[in-house]
Amino acid sequence: MFSDQMNGGYFMNGMGYFGPVMMIFWLAVIIALAVFLVRWLGGSSTTRDRSDAMDVLRQRFANGDIDAAEFEDRKRKLEE
Repeated sequence: MFSDQMNGGYFMNGMGYFGPVMMIFWLAVIIALAVFLVRWLGGSSTTRDRSDAMDVLRQRFANGDIDAAEFEDRKRKLEE
């Protein structure tokens, strides 16, 4: 058994050194697909961030923390 390992018997049977490379390749493909699905199903974070900022802006305007001119200016900047 040890002599087979010394002569490359373990790695040279079947796929040779290509086996571990293929295993890493398919693992990377599976991880990439998982990341893609999570981002696709989760929606765009940029849109969510803008709507959260707009909600905060509306709340500040409703509380009287900012006036109408500042509200419109910040709203325009968020929509750019």
